[in-house]
Amino acid sequence: MVPEIDDATRVQLEAAAFRRLVAHLRERTDVQNIDLMNLAGFCRNCLSKWYRAAAEERGVDLDYEAAREIVYGMPYEDFKRLHQREATAEQKAAFEQNKPRD
Repeated sequence: MVPEIDDATRVQLEAAAFRRLVAHLRERTDVQNIDLMNLAGFCRNCLSKWYRAAAEERGVDLDYEAAREIVYGMPYEDFKRLHQREATAEQKAAFEQNKPRD
């Protein structure tokens, strides 16, 4: 049974869970975005886009690259250089099979 939680506490809990997710993804640089997309249907870039959209909804001027830096913990180009590997043929095939169809 889910306890009744007031809105302010709910927002605080959601924010804490989001911060923990971002911290976890920053720690797990071995997990590639394509793996996240293939397994969960979202990745660090998705979180960045959602963060930017939330900022925009609240009138906060935040561009995509700034949102990426918030999620990645560094500029995206630095993350790519330090941690991103070329996707394997298997990863690419899985992505093509699982990507959303518009």
